Amino acid sequence: MQLHKDCKRILYTKEQIAATVEALAERLNKDYAGKTVLMVCILKGASVFYCDLIRKLDFDVRLDFMSVSSYGNATASSGAVCIRKDLDISIKDMEVVVVEDIVDSGLTMSYLIDNLRARGPKSVNICTLMDKPSRRKAEVEVKYSGMEVPDAFVVGYGLDYAESYRNLPYIAELKEEMYK
Repeated sequence: MQLHKDCKRILYTKEQIAATVEALAERLNKDYAGKTVLMVCILKGASVFYCDLIRKLDFDVRLDFMSVSSYGNATASSGAVCIRKDLDISIKDMEVVVVEDIVDSGLTMSYLIDNLRARGPKSVNICTLMDKPSRRKAEVEVKYSGMEVPDAFVVGYGLDYAESYRNLPYIAELKEEMYK
């Protein structure tokens, strides 16, 4: 696989990503066997991961989407969270799994989880493809975490910088000169 000219290095290949998605699906299938679960995709970044993940789930799945932002076109969270698209259904008394591409500072996820828990679901858990605990600013419990990423700006497999690079089949570190 050829590295995109704007990327410094590939951190995870498409094969490594596929294996991680498979492992997360196995854990979810075990924990939610026999249950109905609302899988909430956080747009746009988690969409590629979400589609791959839900096709591997064996329990009864309901789908919904949210668009939440604290980044805009920046490389770090502003801390001000904006819900751009909310859920279409009530989550009262439901099992909810929030599917995210990456948990970085934790600010957005912390806000979102508090917001969702206030709506009265049975449970709310986070499933993320990537976790960057070295950048945590807010306490957030990530129950299903695929892979830990270094403190670098990553793109590909749904992750972007200013809406570019989402279509890369791997996860790569973006060269600093692309965003500085």
